[in-house]
Amino acid sequence: MGSVLGLAAVAAVGTWVYGAYSMSDPATTILAGIRVDGSRVSVKMPTCPTDKVGMVEVYDSDSEKLLWRASSPKTSEGKRGVITLWNADDFLKTSSGAQPKTLPANLDVSVTFAGVEDGTGDVFNVRKVKAAHVPDGQYWTRDGSRTAVQIDAQFNCHDSN
Repeated sequence: MGSVLGLAAVAAVGTWVYGAYSMSDPATTILAGIRVDGSRVSVKMPTCPTDKVGMVEVYDSDSEKLLWRASSPKTSEGKRGVITLWNADDFLKTSSGAQPKTLPANLDVSVTFAGVEDGTGDVFNVRKVKAAHVPDGQYWTRDGSRTAVQIDAQFNCHDSN
């Protein structure tokens, strides 16, 4: 009986260690995508079909200075996480921040979903993004080029339809 309890204790500790490790495993980090085409900067933030982007914020990751904020996307693409940064026409409300002539070394882009206090984001090394040759219809991620569908597929979405 004692060996069975000992084995159960070892199994419980092993399960706990595995759970703690896999929750903190950087390989499970959700990826967002970015494109820099000339002066146009666009991102793809992962969303589920039921998610709607409520607000997007762009920071200089090194100084933590807010560069731009926009809320209530007007387009279906924007609501699904495909966002052209600093494009005020695509949103009902934007901050007055103009796109910097020179982008900071690292852009921190985050979105908050409408109606909830949840969202997602990522930090992008602008030099790496500009140096990458990203095919049309794809976005740069830390793990290589991805389509919008591939970026969304990271979430285990349960569609209520």
